[in-house]
Amino acid sequence: MTAIKSSELILNPDGSVYHLNLKPENIATDIIFVGDQNRVSKITKHFDTVEFSTQKREFKTETGTYKGKRLTVMSTGIGPDNIDIVMNELDALVNIDLNTRMVKPELTSLNIVRIGTSGSLQNDIPVDSFVMSEYGLGLDNMLRSYIIDSISETAIEDAFIAHTNWDMRKGKPYVIKGSEKLAQKIESTEIHKGFTGTAGGFYGPQGRVLRLPIQDEALNAKMDSFNYNGTRMTNLEMETGAIYGLSRLLGHEALSLNAIIANRANGTFSEDPYKAVDALILYTLNKLVE
Repeated sequence: MTAIKSSELILNPDGSVYHLNLKPENIATDIIFVGDQNRVSKITKHFDTVEFSTQKREFKTETGTYKGKRLTVMSTGIGPDNIDIVMNELDALVNIDLNTRMVKPELTSLNIVRIGTSGSLQNDIPVDSFVMSEYGLGLDNMLRSYIIDSISETAIEDAFIAHTNWDMRKGKPYVIKGSEKLAQKIESTEIHKGFTGTAGGFYGPQGRVLRLPIQDEALNAKMDSFNYNGTRMTNLEMETGAIYGLSRLLGHEALSLNAIIANRANGTFSEDPYKAVDALILYTLNKLVE
């Protein structure tokens, strides 16, 4: 095994990983992801202590303890491209010796839970409810840069492609299962199990039309009606599929949770979306320390 070149694993002058500005001792093995950097402090305000805090670009990280358990909260920013940076650099922090640039002989598995907001695609998943993603459906191409044949759910992929008459010029969608270990820890009767779509953009990729026509105006309706042996599309966002894919490839556990603040099927929006998010934060924190 040879050392990883400095052009491939870029470090800052202080030895921290390039984008996240972190050293191995700065993170816990239990990590909460949020998209918005301002949501980090909305979680850590509940902590008993905060031992470390830093921010570089949109990547804000705070580590501390909640009810005696050491946790890290990190903002990833928006989109699968950011997830590629975050997941690879987090893995480097625990599984690569940053001094020798060699992969460690014994690997560490991180537990990663994403707390996000999303819109429901189904009438029976109301606003202010929680969705736990059993699967992530990647509509972007980022993960296809890696070898994913051993982890992707090809039968669901093929069914989705056929149902939506997917234009393969946009790349082949991928489906990855979330962590069963974390699901057993987090799930309850309060949570809807979901099949979450991950788009590579916010406007055209999610069917929004401003001044530009989109490739398939009926795609959202086709996604809404997709059903594979009882597994329905529940919500659409921009990170879950990428988190699930890279976590599985790198040997980490990952689960995505969303507070539903809008219901596209019946046109409703939460009267207090901040309250819904705060409720999901406390629910998740308490489940993680049980």
